[in-house]
Order: sequence, then structure tokens, then C-alpha cells
Amino acid sequence: MSLLGKILDIDLHAGTSKFLPFPKELTWHYLGGRGFNVQFLYRHLPADADPLGPENLLLLSCGLLTGTTAPASSRLHINAKSPLTGLLGSSNVGGGFGAQLRACGIQSLIIRGKAPEPVYLWVTHDSVEIRSAKSLWGLDTWQAHEHLTEKLGSRKLKIMTIGPGGENGTLFGCMMTDLDHAAGRTGMGTVMGSKNLKAIVIKGQKKKAPFRARDNGHEAVKRYLWQIKNAPHFKTFKRHGGAGYVKWADDLGIIGTRNFRTNTFEDVDQVDGKILTDKVIRSRGCYRCPVQCKAELEFSDGRLKGQKSFRPEFEPMLALGPKCGLNDLDTLVYLDNLCSRLGIDSISAGNAIAFAMDLFDRQILSLEDTGGLDLVWGQGRSMEVLIKQMASGEGLGGILGKGVRQAARIIGRGAEHYAAHVKGLEMSGYHPDNMMGTALGYAVASRGADFNDVYSAMENKWLPAEHIEEFGKPKASDLQTIHGKAELVRRAMIVSMVLDSLGLCKVPVLSLISAYDLVAETELASVLMDQPVSVADIYAAGERIANTERLFNLRCGASQADDRLPDMFFEKDYNAGQEPSKPSEWMEPMKKEFYRVMGWDEQGRPTAEKLSEIGIVV
Repeated sequence: MSLLGKILDIDLHAGTSKFLPFPKELTWHYLGGRGFNVQFLYRHLPADADPLGPENLLLLSCGLLTGTTAPASSRLHINAKSPLTGLLGSSNVGGGFGAQLRACGIQSLIIRGKAPEPVYLWVTHDSVEIRSAKSLWGLDTWQAHEHLTEKLGSRKLKIMTIGPGGENGTLFGCMMTDLDHAAGRTGMGTVMGSKNLKAIVIKGQKKKAPFRARDNGHEAVKRYLWQIKNAPHFKTFKRHGGAGYVKWADDLGIIGTRNFRTNTFEDVDQVDGKILTDKVIRSRGCYRCPVQCKAELEFSDGRLKGQKSFRPEFEPMLALGPKCGLNDLDTLVYLDNLCSRLGIDSISAGNAIAFAMDLFDRQILSLEDTGGLDLVWGQGRSMEVLIKQMASGEGLGGILGKGVRQAARIIGRGAEHYAAHVKGLEMSGYHPDNMMGTALGYAVASRGADFNDVYSAMENKWLPAEHIEEFGKPKASDLQTIHGKAELVRRAMIVSMVLDSLGLCKVPVLSLISAYDLVAETELASVLMDQPVSVADIYAAGERIANTERLFNLRCGASQADDRLPDMFFEKDYNAGQEPSKPSEWMEPMKKEFYRVMGWDEQGRPTAEKLSEIGIVV
């Protein structure tokens, strides 16, 4: 019996679906999840496909280990051509949706075309129905979830839905499951909305899933669980979640405050997530994860009194808090939850607001431009209005909902200089001036400036001796040096891609264990998939994925010129050091060295020799 699930291929325009076998030859060549998705898109999606046209393909794929007994094996990877960047769209989500999909024996969902009217999918282990969603269209994600739960008569269903943001064309619309788990980045919810697809509902099986190995690898699972639970930060992360690390980031001098004007926030003590711990009424998390870093909150007063609330993650805390100069924690929680309900990426939303506030402070935007909104730093009420406008497509928020790159072009008057993005994707929360590995990762990541896409946490976690042993560069552990960062980012990128293709969460694997050697993960894959595989095999798959993503972006028009930080980071006002610096002095040397260690030419293109070496035929 195959341990792999099937592929469910759905054509919304034709109203048809079919189950296909997962190609066994890809199992160890590209793994599942992110790897399967990118090779499929590269082979089947035309380079000139309109991201919001029916020809775009939307893929939702479980990793090889998603839904197995492996700890933290919850992840589902989602890809399409991004409406925000025009390049590879990529997002990853936990919760229980991926595991439920795999329990139905489904490895991947391929969604084609556009339904003539709003629909949702009803998926079981052996069937799929395309049902009308006219009554759901216009509802926020929480309302849609509740409506479907009541209509279908079960709270055990797993539901993925979009909100008004994805319906109305906000270019960073997201997909939500379990109410507060977001597939947030690069506008995958907007692609879903462009297909008139409101939701996907999965009904799992009661019987034991057919993909489970005969030997569930209990000893390997126990060893991996022990590593997670005995990691130095396990108890802290379990208690406070990612929100508990805001003060830590400020102490390190890496918070991108007020649209990256500075790298510390004077009111950080007021927005540190640890303050929320006494408001937690229930901790929870993703499928088979021992960390359980999610939390439901209860407020005894203020605007959140009596309202269902969820604790924000680390990145939304930074994006909606320090990056916008907001020091009111209750308002920050409300705004993060509002983004979830409206189905827009809270990271991009926070960046877009910070961008607008920066322009307002510089008098590039006036009250007339803002429709009378006072965009002084930290103005929570104005932030709320802008978020609602982003989701509806109205007013200044409607412009910001196109992303900071396009918004800057529309606004003009020098606004482009202050748009913090790479490849069109708004930057995540770390200020790159004090973390050279993060700066390089932002520049070269496939989906744009996003820490999670490369996840170079070893930069600030490993001891100098570990950097010397792995990279032979004694200065690699120095956050502000450019030496050794190319090798570090290469390792982090490939390991991140492997984890996204195995379906494992990066929090326990990289933030907590932080080994970056794939030894334990390879053991899990071998015993749970019932096939011996080596670390070298798994690592080679990661290289294959990295190069295929690069080829996809190059075919969509990207070039080495896109692998750079915005000019705003090479001015004295935006530099954490004592003097201004030019890209040629620190970014370009790192980038060129990164190309070299990746086996790419000076233009950042994979060489024929590299592609032949890793078995990619173009």
C-alpha cells in the first residue's frame, strides 16, 4: 500500500475533478509540499500567466510527513503565481487542515480555472463536490467558518477560507484556517478569490489513514520529541509564543521601528507579548506539536472585553506595533485579529500602514490625500480605518492594498524611496542593518523580503565554534560582519525548503532545536515513509527545490537586480551604524559570494553544470 496520498485535480470552470496517483519518482527528488508545488508550476504554468486570471494554478500540498506521527508535522504549503510580486507566490500554514487532508489520503490539491459564481469545495477521501457559496461571499473568515460549521453540522471539519480582502482583490489577501492560522504571504488568498473560491472544507476519515507506515518509527519520534522539549527556549515559547520575543528583538537592536527609521522602540515594554500571558484562557497549537504556541485571550475591559481574541504571532506584533509606532497592546491585538477576519496578511498590512505614516510624517501625503485620516505615528483608530479600506478596496487603504511597491508608484512624489520591499513583498520585522545574514536572506529569498522563507536563526543562536566548524569562518557568528554569511544563508535556505517540503514547522525545528543538519529529520522521513534515505539525498532535494524556484522567477522576468534591499537602507537616516553605506560596500560582496556558493553565475542564474549536477533538465 502506498504511503503517499493522491493528487486531487479540480477544474472550477468545467466543474470537474479527478484523483491521480502521486508520482513516486518525485518522492525523494522534490519531496512533497513546497518541492512538489514548484516543480509542477515550473513545468505547467506559462511564464506570462496572469496571477489573477483563470490560467493561474493554485496548489495546496502536504509535506511528506504532514499528518504522520512526526512531531510538529502539520504544515501545508501553498503556491501560485503571486499577484503581489508577479513571481513565485509561496505561503505555509499549520493548524489541522493539512493533517486532515492527508487523513483523506490526499497529498496535493491542484485548483484550476475560475468558477462562474462563488463556490466552496467539499472534500472527502474519495469524492469532491463543488457547492454554491453565494451566501458566504462577503462574510469575513470567522463568519464564513461559523456558517459552514453550522450548515454542515460538525465542528470536526477543517475549513480553509478567505475574507473580503481576497474577494475584493487586495493583493496580499490571505487564507485562514482554524480561525487564527494564516497562509499569509504573497497574496494566495487573492488568487483563491480570483477563482471565485470562498472556502475548502475537508471531512476526514474515522478509520486509520492508509498512508501510515507499518512501523511508525516510535523510537525516532520519541528522540525528536525529546530534542524539542529539552531545547533551551521550549518552556518560554510554549508559555508566551512568538509574541514573547518582542523585547528580546529590541534588546538585540533589530526591530524595524517606524518604517525602519530606527532599530529599537522606546515603548517596547508596553507591547511585549509576555504581558498577554495573564490574559490567556486556553493554549493550543497545531497537529502533533508539543509547543502549542497559539493562545485564546480574554480581556476584562477595553474594546476587546467579551470578544473572541487570539494572541498575535511575533511578526504581526512587530508589523502592527513598533513598525507603526503603536504602543497600545490591546489595539495591536484587535488590529491583528481584524486582519485575520478580513483575510489580509497582517505583515504586509502593517508595513503598508507604516509606509503611509512615514509619508505623512514627511509631508509627502497630506490630509487631503488620506481622506482626512490623521496618520501620525501610533494612531490606532486610523490604522483600523486603513485596514478596513484595504479589504474593501476603497480610499487610501485601497491603494495601500496593492502593496507598497505599487502604492508608491501611484502616489509618486518620491514615495518609492520609502517603500520597504524586496521583489514587491513587504519586509518582515527584523531591521537588516544589524543582521547581515538576515539582510542577505531578505535580498535573495525566492518570495521576497521574508525571514521565514530563509529562516537564518542560526545567525544569532549558534556559538562561534559552531560557525567555525560548519562554515570555516570565525567571524560568521558576528551579526554585523558580512563574512561567512553566504554559506550561512545557503544552508538556511536549503534547510528551510526541505522542512516546507517535509511538512515540519520551523519553530520547533529551527528556533528551538536549531541544528540545521537535517539528521533527525532524515531519520523521521526514512522510518515514517518506510524507505531508507540519507541526509545527502534530503539535502540534494533542497538544492533542487532552491534552483527550481530560481528558474521559475527568472522565467517570470526576475533578475539579479531584484536581489537587493531598498535604497532607504543605504542612507545615514536608515543605517544603524555611524556612517552611511553603499550597497557596493556590503550587500554586493555578500550577494556575489552567495551566487558562487549556490553554483550560479554572476547574474544569479543557475549554471548548466549545477543543474546537471543536481539532476534538473531545462
